[in-house]
Amino acid sequence: MYTRVFLRLEPLGLETVASAMRQAGHDVRLIDLQVETHRDLDRILRDWRPDALCFSGNYLANIPEIIDLARTVKQLLPHCFVFVGGHSASFTASDVLRHAEGAIDCILKGEGEASVNALLHAVATRGDLLAVPGAVTNEGSGPPPRFVESLDDILPARDLLRHRRKYFIGTLDPCASIEFARGCPWDCVFCSAWTFYGRSYRARSPEVIAEELASIREPGVFIVDDVAFVHAEHGMEIGRAVERRGIRKQYYLETRGDVLLRNKDVFRYWRSLGLQYMFIGMEAIDAAGLKAFRKRITLDKNFEALEFARSLGITVALNLIADPDWDRERFEAVRQWCLEIPEIVNISVNTPYPGTEIWLREQRRLTSLDYRLYDIQHAVLPTRLPLDEFYAELVRTQQVLNRKHMGWAALRGAAGQAMHLLMHGQTNFVRMLWRFNSVFDPRLQLGDHAREVRYTMSPPPAADASSNVKAVYVHGPAGRKSRRIDEATEKFVDETRMGTN
Repeated sequence: MYTRVFLRLEPLGLETVASAMRQAGHDVRLIDLQVETHRDLDRILRDWRPDALCFSGNYLANIPEIIDLARTVKQLLPHCFVFVGGHSASFTASDVLRHAEGAIDCILKGEGEASVNALLHAVATRGDLLAVPGAVTNEGSGPPPRFVESLDDILPARDLLRHRRKYFIGTLDPCASIEFARGCPWDCVFCSAWTFYGRSYRARSPEVIAEELASIREPGVFIVDDVAFVHAEHGMEIGRAVERRGIRKQYYLETRGDVLLRNKDVFRYWRSLGLQYMFIGMEAIDAAGLKAFRKRITLDKNFEALEFARSLGITVALNLIADPDWDRERFEAVRQWCLEIPEIVNISVNTPYPGTEIWLREQRRLTSLDYRLYDIQHAVLPTRLPLDEFYAELVRTQQVLNRKHMGWAALRGAAGQAMHLLMHGQTNFVRMLWRFNSVFDPRLQLGDHAREVRYTMSPPPAADASSNVKAVYVHGPAGRKSRRIDEATEKFVDETRMGTN
């Protein structure tokens, strides 16, 4: 639902995997079904007839579409090797293979760049697929996935995308994406970034990052790190390399309130380099909510972080997590708070995803295992209110964002910028301003629950004290040695998380 209104990001993961394939001598093409159609895919398949086809399965809600498309590919090209990689596919590999009934030959778990060429070599030579790290087939699983040896070695194959002007986030239109670091050292219960990467944190070289930024044509850049500038000196070194090259971009990033307060000088410096927008996952506006989501930061610190961001002139977007247990009074209290602050407030729904700790620990029974409802905008846990009333209250609360920051109000505040974009043929931002009501509609959300369900996930294991979080890791935890941060930052991470891994 978000991608139909607020943003559309370039498929950075597919671009880096494609780059690794090209380095090995393969002829590679990309098609992004965010901006192209199934008919376009069919045309490429018929004209090019590839030997192998890879789908990116980063979002649970897309998995039914991937399975159906894989079936179509196999009907058209029976000998084409079809495999799937990506974040969500890594956590649901067995289910996806079961649903596909032979239409998908392999799931490649973990970092695709590290093993994709070994997989393709095994296919071409009729070798053993299960000797490939991260490979999962209907016959079993290969060795654990491995990390890319160096994040500096592979640059995204951006030239393979035909519609780069379609990517945007808010007013950054068009907008490219870039990775400064990979992984997250924290362990929030609702997030699967840390279980995917085994709580590792690896950074790219500042000079390599600056060189890549210099090659990007788009004026806007989204820094995709799960938490930007965890390591202060790394952030400063990147900034200095950017400044030496005279690179001028507008940046959007995501971070934590406690990281922002700890590394004020870094964010202040990046404001001078073009940092315009910042997303902070507050998750809750009360102490009990912060504790439930394992965010060891006080409300006072969160509000202090907001004040600091305001002092820099950075536009801040916040995320709050609505629990299905909320009643009308709780929604009303959140609405009033949202109206009182100038920041953009986004409301998502507490959703147990495969790979998260709440998938294992949640005591409430899931009300649906339909992949398409796992998009943090649908309730898949029992709601205290009747479901139709829950969605009505949710959308009423989200309407605060619409009234404050979209439609005519937003256009009045950004008229010059909107006109500049239109004069340059960029319509993504302007179109977004009036899409909210057509997408965020409680009747549509309720109707989604009535759709025929052809593919359902296996339920989580019985929630009890013995549920082992390490069992859901994609890349196994390697402890301190997997986090390339200094000892002071490591201590700071430990002090701002609750966990034992």
